[in-house]
Amino acid sequence: MARLPGRPSGRVGWIAADTAQLVRSPWWVVVDRAAREVRVCRDGRLRNRFPVVIGAAGTPTPRGHYFVVEHVPQQAGSVLGPWALATSAFSHVLQEFDGGPGQIALHGRAGPLAADPLGTARSHGCVRLDNAVIDRLATLLPNGTPVDIV
Repeated sequence: MARLPGRPSGRVGWIAADTAQLVRSPWWVVVDRAAREVRVCRDGRLRNRFPVVIGAAGTPTPRGHYFVVEHVPQQAGSVLGPWALATSAFSHVLQEFDGGPGQIALHGRAGPLAADPLGTARSHGCVRLDNAVIDRLATLLPNGTPVDIV
């Protein structure tokens, strides 16, 4: 059985073994909503903590066990910073946002999004990090990396 991206969040399904690609990542990401931080672990050991912006009260970052689905490079000047690491999580409040499917991502911040201080709850559910941090995470975390939102 495999975890699948899509709605509802946390879906699982059977896939044919001969078509599956097994990915093992030494990395694991924990988004701690109460502490408003991301913890990055490798081989079960904490490597670093970073302050983040999480979902606002009306558009919370959803709790659950997810994974990185896709690395999406952003165009220069994007308010999402240099990268969006799309996860298998979806908003429980927004069916779509800004033309997208309401998918939760780890991403940077620029323009008006940079005005929201790290350590606050002001996003539409995504997890915003400093641009230098998301740049680094994009090089470290392969697709399939577990992302637990607690």
